Formats: sequence, structure tokens, C-alpha cells
Amino acid sequence: MSAAGPLPGRSLPQPPGEITPVVASDRVAFVLKGYPRLSETFIAQEIAALEKLGLSILIYSLRHPTDKQVHQVHAEIRAPVVYLPEYLGDDRSRVLRAWWNVRRLPGYRTAVRVWLRDLWRDRSASRLRRFGQAMVLAHELPSDVKRLHAHFLHTPASVARYAAMMRNVVWSGSAHAKDIWTSPVWELREKLASCDWLVTCTGANRDYLASLAPAGKVELVYHGLDLERFPPRSESSGRRDGSDPADPVQILSVGRLVEKKGFDIVLDALARLPPDLHWRLVHVGGGPLGAALAGQATALGIGHWISWRGAMAQQELLGLYRAADLFVLASRIAHDGDRDGLPNVLMEAQSQALACVATRVSAIPELIEGDRTGILVEPESAIALAAGLCSLVTNPALRQTLGVAGQQRLQQRFGATSNLVRLAHKFGLQASA
Repeated sequence: MSAAGPLPGRSLPQPPGEITPVVASDRVAFVLKGYPRLSETFIAQEIAALEKLGLSILIYSLRHPTDKQVHQVHAEIRAPVVYLPEYLGDDRSRVLRAWWNVRRLPGYRTAVRVWLRDLWRDRSASRLRRFGQAMVLAHELPSDVKRLHAHFLHTPASVARYAAMMRNVVWSGSAHAKDIWTSPVWELREKLASCDWLVTCTGANRDYLASLAPAGKVELVYHGLDLERFPPRSESSGRRDGSDPADPVQILSVGRLVEKKGFDIVLDALARLPPDLHWRLVHVGGGPLGAALAGQATALGIGHWISWRGAMAQQELLGLYRAADLFVLASRIAHDGDRDGLPNVLMEAQSQALACVATRVSAIPELIEGDRTGILVEPESAIALAAGLCSLVTNPALRQTLGVAGQQRLQQRFGATSNLVRLAHKFGLQASA
């Protein structure tokens, strides 16, 4: 079995509000698509906080990590990590050993029937791989684990569902964005009927999933932001207004270079800003569109004003938030239906009182109230995004007003404490705030 021991690091600081554990529940196995991942800070933050509250966790990852760095919070997680065979041919003997043993389990035949019905509707190699991974998970799962919890409602939930049937344990899940909006309705309905409960991180997600699920099965629980990891900066944003070429306005954007993040729209908008307006853009994040976007920036004549910083650990990113004057994100619905939920980077920016320009997509309006705590524009519109950027670049007083208002609303409604207490109760932890 390919397993890693607990990761070294210091203990997690108490979340804001001093959440106190009273009673711990049984051990839970978290099923993740990949671990650790820089782009899934919200999952690591949740696991670390639940461990602090007394939940005993075992992590099963369907893929090995590809990021060269990890966040500080990953080093604080004590849960051991087991990597399932990423491809069944990677470890045939492990898969065959699992099949030889789980075929005797009372729930195996039920799991096979469900999987064959799924395979008939989704005749893919991925569907075959999911069942093989589920057999390994069911075979190697310690007897003291009474619940499987899948983060993401597509592949991880499939593996957790099949394994739970084999082992006759309950499974629950957390749904986020792509896993919801790119999954077929039939599969969502059947998983929602099968799971014990499911939480999701936006009201838009909740409303859609609740329309497909038995009553009371789906609950809204925001990820929230651990404000102790993002303490407010001691100084307000600068007074730059774009008039001084020696002191340009600093614009920050963070996100993977993929279609749904809309960075091509950001570049088009920046190219539309008045030529006598002085700005610089810092982008943080990796992704498959990196070369194409750098080429687009050069073709637009703005490449020399942009710094592509690549993927970055959270502890390094905080300094960039504090050095910036404003934040921009142009999320959109991708061609395959993929979209953001509620991007954590917007909450991170607001924690530093950064004024944000973003788009009216998915749950972003749940966080940002247009013209009160930030600026919202329609997606796909470089003209509207340019107007929003121009208004903030040239008006430091407006930036400060919107930034402070956004920070206050974040602290009141999107801190980790209240949302974490609700999630802890779902796992049987009697936590009090």
C-alpha cells in the first residue's frame, strides 16, 4: 500500500471566535481528487480546522500531487495520506488483491449493479478506473472508519459511493463548482439520493442541487476564510491614481490560467485603458493557457506591463495582496459549463481591504455587492471591465471606500468560524463557538 505518514508541522491556530471541541466523532476518510493542491486551499483549511476540533481523518487521494510547493496549512495537517492507483495498470497486483477480497463483501454485488448501470450511460475509461479505485479503497479501509466524505461530486464521489456500498458505510460529500455544472443530471440525482448528506459552498449551487435531491439533503455551508491566516494589513492602500509613470497603480489577479477564469477578457480590458494611465498587473497562478495569454498580452502591446508569477504558496501571496492597490477577476461560464463557485481569492483580497472588480457569475454576487463592496460587471465584456478598472485606477478614495466595506462584510458573513461550526456538527462534532 502506498501511504505517507502524518505531515510535519505545528498545530493549527484556533480559528477566530475560539471554537471549542466537546465530543469527537468516529474516524472519517476524506476522498480527494488530488492532494495536496495549491488551488484547493479551502479543502486543506477545512481539514486542518476539523482536526483541531477533534475529528480523526484519513485522506485518500485519487492522484499524486503535481504542484512543487504546498501551503503552510498543508504542513499543519496530521492526517495520513493514502494514494490510490492513479491508473489501474500502475499497480495491477494491488487492484487484483482488492478485487479478490471485496468480492466476498455483502455489498459488492450491489455496487457492481450500480456501477454497470452507470457504465452503460457513461462508457468511459474513467468510469472503469473509478470502480477499480473504489475496490482498493474498500479493501484497504480501516475497520474504525464509519464514514467516507468526498470532496467534489464527480470522480471522488463516484469512488466514495461505490466503496461505501461495498463496505456498508455511509458517505457524504462537499460539492463545489466544476463537479456540479459539468456532471449529467442523472448522475447528480442518483448520488444525491445515495449520500447521507451533502454541503455546498454557494447559494447558487445549493438551489440547483436541492432541486435534484430529496428534501433536506443539501445544505449551504460557505467555506469562509480563516482570518487568522489573513490578518488585516496595517496600512491602507496607496494614493496612486495612474498619473505618475514612476509610481503606477498596482493591479493583482490570482487564478489558474484556464478558460473559466476569463484572463483573456482581463487583458482585452487592460488594453482599452487610456494610454496616459499608468498601471502594472501582477498575475499569480499556473495553467495550460499561460503561453497563449502571454502571447495575447504581447500582441495587445501591454506585455511589458504584466508580471506572470506562476503558482505561489499562500504565505508568499499575502505579501502581494498587501502591495496591491486593487484586484480583478473576470470569471465566466466555460464552453463545457464549468464555472467558479465563490473564488477564495476574492475573499483573500477583501481581507486586505482591496477593492475588487469581478463579474456577475455564479456566487460572486453573494460575496460582492455591486457599488457597495466592490464593482460587478457582466461577464465576457471587456468594455465593461475596462470601465470598472478605470474608475478604480483613477480614484484612490473610491478604492478605499469599497475595500473597507468589502472587508467588513467579509468579516461579518464569510469568516471561517460560524460556517465551520455548522460543518463540524454534520460530522458529529459538538463544537461551540
